[in-house]
Amino acid sequence: MRDDETRKMAVMNRWLDEVCTELGVDRTLMTSSTSPLLRLIGEVAHGPSRPGAPLTAFLVGLAAATAATDRAGQEAAVAERIDAVSRLVERWTAENAPEDEDGGR
Repeated sequence: MRDDETRKMAVMNRWLDEVCTELGVDRTLMTSSTSPLLRLIGEVAHGPSRPGAPLTAFLVGLAAATAATDRAGQEAAVAERIDAVSRLVERWTAENAPEDEDGGR
């Protein structure tokens, strides 16, 4: 990882520590979900909707929070919802691809 990326990730982690403390969220759950969520946010931002990417992450968290109460269940629920939305991104992108100049998809 480049020095700039390492610094950005360190700042992000300090910020997320503070947010988790403020909201009473188990930081270990956030830690296990960070990389998959960042990947999903990138998929959404470069696919269906750049401004919809952070809101998609919020919806994943909201859906996962209502699915389980114990930590293991929450971790599984987050992973399942990330996978589901990632598959949705693939479908959305395929179904909404702009037509090329020949009129095909």
